[in-house]
Amino acid sequence: MKKVHNFSAGPAILPAEVLKEASQAVIEFNNSGMSLLEMSHRGKDFINVMEEARALVKELMGLGNDYQVLFLGGGASMQFAMVPSNLLIAGKSAAYVNTGVWASKAIKEAKLVGDVNVIASSEDKKFSYIPKGYTIPADSSYLHITSNNTIYGTQMHSFPDSPIPVVCDMSSDIFSRRVDFSKFGLIYAGAQKNMGAAGATMVIVKESLLGKTGRKMFSMLDYQVHIKGESMFNTPPVFPIYISLLTMKWLKKNGGLTWIEKVNNEKAELFFNELDRNSLFTGTCAKEDRSKMNPTFLLTKPELEESFNKMWKEAGIDGIKGHRDVGGYRASMYNALTLDSVKTLVDVMKEFEKKYADAKVTA
Repeated sequence: MKKVHNFSAGPAILPAEVLKEASQAVIEFNNSGMSLLEMSHRGKDFINVMEEARALVKELMGLGNDYQVLFLGGGASMQFAMVPSNLLIAGKSAAYVNTGVWASKAIKEAKLVGDVNVIASSEDKKFSYIPKGYTIPADSSYLHITSNNTIYGTQMHSFPDSPIPVVCDMSSDIFSRRVDFSKFGLIYAGAQKNMGAAGATMVIVKESLLGKTGRKMFSMLDYQVHIKGESMFNTPPVFPIYISLLTMKWLKKNGGLTWIEKVNNEKAELFFNELDRNSLFTGTCAKEDRSKMNPTFLLTKPELEESFNKMWKEAGIDGIKGHRDVGGYRASMYNALTLDSVKTLVDVMKEFEKKYADAKVTA
């Protein structure tokens, strides 16, 4: 198979060994004579998958039995509605920090449920930085933040000390680094960025926060219903959950979050050193807030775009075109992307500068 350096922002690259094992499960799972895709989710084989996946989430995060783990459908976007439905107490507001497109969408949905207070925003500079020094209102139901912003290339490298429960959308940097996860009341993440295949969303919630809103909810939006049903109130996204399990087992086998944080730091250092050195490229956001998952960058000579595109494509690189809201390029470096792939991109950037730094016209 042709070697592709996959920098896609999502659905994203997965470990090769995960893909190999998952492909076998499509044919036959656990010597059952059946594909995982055609098994009952109520059967023992898949119940074991679900139980192991939920337990491994808490093990990797160092969380205790006061937290519940759910695997749900609907994508992280469904959580924009589920979070306020389950946590926004009647008569109170919810505090939100707006750091990009996904945070903006979460705010929009929460306003349909109740009162929302946007306490900080980086919209004034096109979401090119992470707001800091804001005051968190102690009388709000919860604080909602987004840890990593795939479109604008920013990331929270520290988290606020909060007098109220913190809810965090970790869709694009979940399991990429060590974090004190006990600081959060609820974490949610779409699987397709860093832990699995599209179709599953993981939710981790401190159970003591639930059942206090004073409102009635649709059953499908109620975390307590899903907890009681052990993530199987309705048919769960079976195959994406299985791939998430395999990816978490891959992480654990190699050394967990301590190991992957070191790997991700090495990749980020290699890339950003070249970005800052190279005269033909510039970053799009504040250096202290750069994302290690989704670096975004521009050409300093836009007229050379066609030439650069040709070079990275010839090198087997895929998925680095920037989002339309930012333009330029985005080199998503999720857990499964190898250091070799980053070296390939850096080598292309070096060769591009060597060839075109003094170019006066489009090559």
